[in-house]
Amino acid sequence: MRFRTAMISIALVAASVSASAQSDLLGKLKDQMSSSGGGAALGENLGFKMPAIGSSTMGNAAGVLQYCVKNNYLGGDAASVKDKLLARITGQKQQETGFASGAKGLLKGGDGKTLNFKMLSSKVKEKACDYVLKNASSLV
Repeated sequence: MRFRTAMISIALVAASVSASAQSDLLGKLKDQMSSSGGGAALGENLGFKMPAIGSSTMGNAAGVLQYCVKNNYLGGDAASVKDKLLARITGQKQQETGFASGAKGLLKGGDGKTLNFKMLSSKVKEKACDYVLKNASSLV
């Protein structure tokens, strides 16, 4: 019985430390997003680089914006940016394919990097959606 109590105590301490560390990480992410480093710093703090968003990936960015709006990570302004991007890519097969994968939560960058939003926690998804919106807004 004593062993079980000790194990439960250790698990509770580990969980509280983990929650504290995650809170610290989210605070750092927020600071980085608002600094001049922008969204690229988001991935770097998590041990990876965010995929680069550019004119060759407009369709995918539009799809990711749809994913973010549908899952309530972004509001109406993101839908407007998505619609403007879609107007620019209509009829372009490769861009439309990119939209389909983006709508499933796969961000594919022009640099060949891919990020699966389904693998991220809710808080990190929110930051990643902000990154996509910020970068996609500069394309319209």
